[in-house]
Amino acid sequence: MRPLPGPDRVLGLDIGGSKTHAILADVERSAECGRFTECTVGSANIASVGPDEAAAAVDDLAARLGVADPAGHGIGAVFAGAAGADTPAAREQLAGLLSRRFPGSRIHVDHDTRIILAAGGLTAGTVLISGTGSAAWAKAVDGREARAGGWGYLLGDEGSGYAVARSGVRNALRESDDGLAAGPLTVHLLAQTGLTEPGDLLDLFYRRPERRYWAGLAGTVFDLAASDAASAAIAEDAAQHLAVLALTVNRRLGTIPEGAPVLLAGGMLVNQPSLAGRVRELLAVSGLTDVRVLDRAPAWGAVELAGQLAGAPPAAKIPA
Repeated sequence: MRPLPGPDRVLGLDIGGSKTHAILADVERSAECGRFTECTVGSANIASVGPDEAAAAVDDLAARLGVADPAGHGIGAVFAGAAGADTPAAREQLAGLLSRRFPGSRIHVDHDTRIILAAGGLTAGTVLISGTGSAAWAKAVDGREARAGGWGYLLGDEGSGYAVARSGVRNALRESDDGLAAGPLTVHLLAQTGLTEPGDLLDLFYRRPERRYWAGLAGTVFDLAASDAASAAIAEDAAQHLAVLALTVNRRLGTIPEGAPVLLAGGMLVNQPSLAGRVRELLAVSGLTDVRVLDRAPAWGAVELAGQLAGAPPAAKIPA
């Protein structure tokens, strides 16, 4: 892939637990659509994959974008939104890794909810995420911030894809303990996992603990929710938990009476309309009526923020 020419470029990174989406864009001041290149590589999230694998992912994206020699391909700024980058120590560690790969660039690392807000074209409001994990973050007009959830799968992540699938497995095991025939949800989970008995789900859950694998099965719950009581209860529980996250951060900032915008993001809320719709209903009851679903990749928010970091708005228009 040929690199974009010239030094006036910025790099936006969306770093998740399993992959990194990178966009390299011009920041020339122009009314025309700026140029950009993008790629997706393995995770550069140090907390998820360790420093060596994270460094390898950064090297890979630099090579794919044609900036493997940073001294010869100046990048004005790098903005990285990373899942789990909630503490100064975590942000500093990732910033150090990026600084070694992109010396001379202005580099800023923040949590992934910030780039989602920017991707939605907002400077203030609430980001509610449900993907493999779940979290909420809000920013008031005066700059105050609040965050809730994001505790990880061992302590929380209710309303996430992983939690929904875990509830499905629990339902299957309860049916088995009670001596009941496998219900529709259990039958579908067994078919998807290639298993024959509910008890086999228990073995698989501990033998294969990858969160993305189980989160990938969560869609079955929503597919069956209209006709299966167990699936409907799990779907409703997920929506309730997610709504509470959004309401929690808004109450802390005192923005509910203003009807502040709420941006729904993450694979679950973006790809499961019934879940997004139920969350919207629950939030509306408490006064949050401006609820939107993110319609573009979060990495575009990182590009926007990298442009601001470089001192100029990026020319690359965010595709709708």
